[in-house]
Amino acid sequence: MAGGRSPPCSACIRRSRHDASPCRSTRDLPSESVMTTSVRPLLVALLVATGCTSMSADSRGAAQLAGLEKIQHVIVIYQENWSFDSLYGRFPGADGLANASERIRQVKQDGTPYTTLPQPLDTSKQPPVPDPRFPANLPVAPYDAAPYVPADQKTGDIVNLALQEVRQINGGRMDGFVAWSENGGLAMSYYDATNLPVGRLAQQYTLADHFFHSAFGGSLFNHWWLICACTPVWPNAPANVVLQIDERGVLVRRGSVTPDGFVVHTVSSSSRPYPTSSRDPAQRLPLQTMPTIGDRLTEKSISWAWYSEGWNDAVAGRPDPLFQFHHQPFNYFAPYAEGTAARVEHLRDIDDFFAALRTGNVPAVAFVKPIGAHNEHPGYADLLRGQEYVATLVKAVQDSAVWK
Repeated sequence: MAGGRSPPCSACIRRSRHDASPCRSTRDLPSESVMTTSVRPLLVALLVATGCTSMSADSRGAAQLAGLEKIQHVIVIYQENWSFDSLYGRFPGADGLANASERIRQVKQDGTPYTTLPQPLDTSKQPPVPDPRFPANLPVAPYDAAPYVPADQKTGDIVNLALQEVRQINGGRMDGFVAWSENGGLAMSYYDATNLPVGRLAQQYTLADHFFHSAFGGSLFNHWWLICACTPVWPNAPANVVLQIDERGVLVRRGSVTPDGFVVHTVSSSSRPYPTSSRDPAQRLPLQTMPTIGDRLTEKSISWAWYSEGWNDAVAGRPDPLFQFHHQPFNYFAPYAEGTAARVEHLRDIDDFFAALRTGNVPAVAFVKPIGAHNEHPGYADLLRGQEYVATLVKAVQDSAVWK
């Protein structure tokens, strides 16, 4: 979404991951790509505050790059666990579900085709049980979940683990999303968000329909890739957090760290805040030292901050039940550890963001991370409430001096 009242420049929405062009994001996978009806990564809305003017296709290139100099603020709002097609696959004019017909076939783990989808599960129950809101015989095809679970209600959650996603992609055949999910019947579902709050914003501005996540798996892994484009390492990690793979490449035991020391799933930081359940320091990831986008911005004297909803309460030891500790990527890096000046300057609460909007002191680059109840994550949040919160954030920006 581009700022100001003039026609939007090429403001891109990045899914925390690989970008190959100014307004179309692609990824080069090792023999595979993402089936967006099933993989539910993270959604990122990007606001660019500028006085840009429209330009013809013939006047792009150098003139377009020169126009970037007019951008004064970049604000990234980072939502959770929806692919492009699972929200915007029906968006008019988008490269979405209408072009996905050849990738519908799904096979079981033994290679035989599904004839119907498994009934989606209610993951709020332990163990999960069939969700009676859904039929038990859905066809093997993308389907609209709204007639069964309106957007203001919670669906179950689905798996988003690194090795499972590799299995789902299945060497580019894209036929394992049902079989290798713990909630396979939900994996083919979508909502038409065209007329939901963020969809209405997209109608006014720019929607990036070739937008994919950059790292297999879940939230923490992709938060790291958003700020670092790196995979953290944990040499000699405790044996109980290391996943096990047999000689066939089949996952034998789940874990957060690969046998060669790369962290691919949720772990706690050595720097607070971290969950109260994380009592053993040996079970927390040592602070990382790879350069981040924050470091690079600071090197160029460009102001920036990560604004997290619920941050102050979590730091004070009274976290909201839906505060997600692993959605705070800078907290895993040594320059932003407890007691550092950089932490005080750059890791802020959402209240600080609204205060900065009121005073006009918003940094040049701002990342905004909503709390669990507002981040659209299936399972513990509903879609509509999160979209409404994004619209509230965008309106606050539009009503501020930043947008003028």
